[in-house]
Amino acid sequence: MCQECSGSTILTGVRGAQRPLPCAERWASIVCGMQSLSPRARALGAAVLCLVIAVGAGLAVDSRLDRHWILRGVTAVLALCCAALLLSDQTRRLRQIVTLVGLAMFGLVIPLTQTQWSKPPEIEFALQVATDAKSAAEKAAASNVTVDQVKTAAEARGGAVGSLPTEKSPQVRGATAYPLIVRAKQDQGRPWACITFTGLKAKVTAC
Repeated sequence: MCQECSGSTILTGVRGAQRPLPCAERWASIVCGMQSLSPRARALGAAVLCLVIAVGAGLAVDSRLDRHWILRGVTAVLALCCAALLLSDQTRRLRQIVTLVGLAMFGLVIPLTQTQWSKPPEIEFALQVATDAKSAAEKAAASNVTVDQVKTAAEARGGAVGSLPTEKSPQVRGATAYPLIVRAKQDQGRPWACITFTGLKAKVTAC
């Protein structure tokens, strides 16, 4: 047991007044509270939290993008392995540190950074173009989005469709059929993104 956090407040000596616990003491109270739980409860709580974060972070990604469920699943498995370590006797400080770092990395940091990195500028531009092209198709009462509608939407935002021709690659690719290459600037090549429409449903990928 942690004896240093047996009390939640400290008396100042002035008419029994109480002062807030400093950060270090509050952290010690949290640690003591966690240690008061059984290993099974700690492991179950950590596992549930890791799964909630993994699924929530994946669902936060735009449905038109690849959510990288396989990579997220692998990360979740590693987080669950770290959570399982809480079932063992956590008497050694090094084992505690390894477990907490593993939970923080695989259960929180990596899932959130995967979500944050899912929309670089070129992907964000392609998503905007896909939204505009779909709106144009719906306004025309069409059941599918055409290549010309995507091209018009990209050019209206200052971009272009198709690869940028160069001396090494003079042939334009991705300009006449899906998947279409969408560039955020007409005079700029990579980075770019690809758009594919199936009916009115768009799929945006890095390419």
